[in-house]
Amino acid sequence: MIPVSDRFWLKNAHIPHCLLENINLLPYTREGLCLVDLEIVAGKITQICPTSSSLDRSGVDVNRGIIFPCFVDIHTHLDKGHIWQRSPNLTGTFDDALNTVKKDAQLYWKASDLYRRMEFGLKCSYAHGTMAIRTHLDSFGQQSQVSFEVFKQLQQEWHDKLILQAVCLVSLDYFLTPDGEDLANRVAEYGGILGGVAYQNPDLDRQLDKIFTLAKERDLDLDFHADETNDPNSICLQKIAEASLGNKFTRKIICGHCCSLAVQSPEQVNQTITLVKEANISIVSLPMCNLYLQDRNPNITPYWRGITKIHEFKKAGVTVAFASDNCRDPFYGFGDHDGLEVLKEAVRIAHLDTPYDSWCANVNQIPADLMGLDKLGRIKIGLDANLIIFKARYFSELFSRPQSDRLILRQGKLIDSSLPDYRELDDLMI
Repeated sequence: MIPVSDRFWLKNAHIPHCLLENINLLPYTREGLCLVDLEIVAGKITQICPTSSSLDRSGVDVNRGIIFPCFVDIHTHLDKGHIWQRSPNLTGTFDDALNTVKKDAQLYWKASDLYRRMEFGLKCSYAHGTMAIRTHLDSFGQQSQVSFEVFKQLQQEWHDKLILQAVCLVSLDYFLTPDGEDLANRVAEYGGILGGVAYQNPDLDRQLDKIFTLAKERDLDLDFHADETNDPNSICLQKIAEASLGNKFTRKIICGHCCSLAVQSPEQVNQTITLVKEANISIVSLPMCNLYLQDRNPNITPYWRGITKIHEFKKAGVTVAFASDNCRDPFYGFGDHDGLEVLKEAVRIAHLDTPYDSWCANVNQIPADLMGLDKLGRIKIGLDANLIIFKARYFSELFSRPQSDRLILRQGKLIDSSLPDYRELDDLMI
């Protein structure tokens, strides 16, 4: 049990070496795990030392249990979350997911409905050990005002538990209209990120130039959905990179999904990855949702896993993060806003266990950096002790069970990690 004390040690802990910052080289296992003791004083990490049985360090022996920093979830859709029961996608296809969500939004997406479902998602995330979330918000027409107001309210109410960021989500043609310019102004007003879905179309170059111009004028980062399809002719990621270079854009750009890259020729893949690296674009892979939607046909076993070229991006020096994406909605019928599940499924789907290397940083330190949160997602002397303690001692144990008995520390204090009951939303599932 974690002591209720201003000073204690977490002893005999396995911590991935890629998550230990500014620490002299420590020996680590073939899985990349360092055996260390952590001193926590007044909620902060004050010492990180090789484990020693000869020194008197009063505290908790975690018996080689793995410790992670708290998760950072950089791509979610809290506004869509938890509507599956009232609006299921019975075919499981991408087109039916779009249509089902559109209908649900028209019928139900008032402030009260959004608030309760989005807060439910926050409760799940917090209980699993997440510390920061970026959510995309559907923003056509009047919905943007409703959704951003609900987001702002939750951002304020949860400020001491979760850091929240918002990205607007519309198709890029919307920014060629006066309503699109108004939306860009609203995003700037709310301190958000400008975003949208890039579809392959004859006007794509003009649409991209417009959103880059709007972002530059308002000093906003960009976050795109790109190539969420198995169409090898969809080259939106390449077009985004070209537009970034052509517009001399210097702020952060993130592109999520990028699925079609995995079904293109090696020549096309290499050309796109080279441009992405040159444009300093970061990639977010959503392994669970893409596995669920891509290559789906009735009564046919899927052949392709749906994910982008994760290994190739990393080899080329392109930053890659993993995130949860949709949760219990028509785009993904499962999920629980759990960063460990995201990492575990990414490892299984993309073969990241050969070896594990530094992939565990893709759900904490890397997304934290992309969100501008350089004090989150890592374990470092002087930072708050925001930690997740697992009983699992090795990755084979960590990824074999749900780890629902994990302990979560926020500023060195044990939090209540009870998950909310789905029955809280029963009256909305009419």
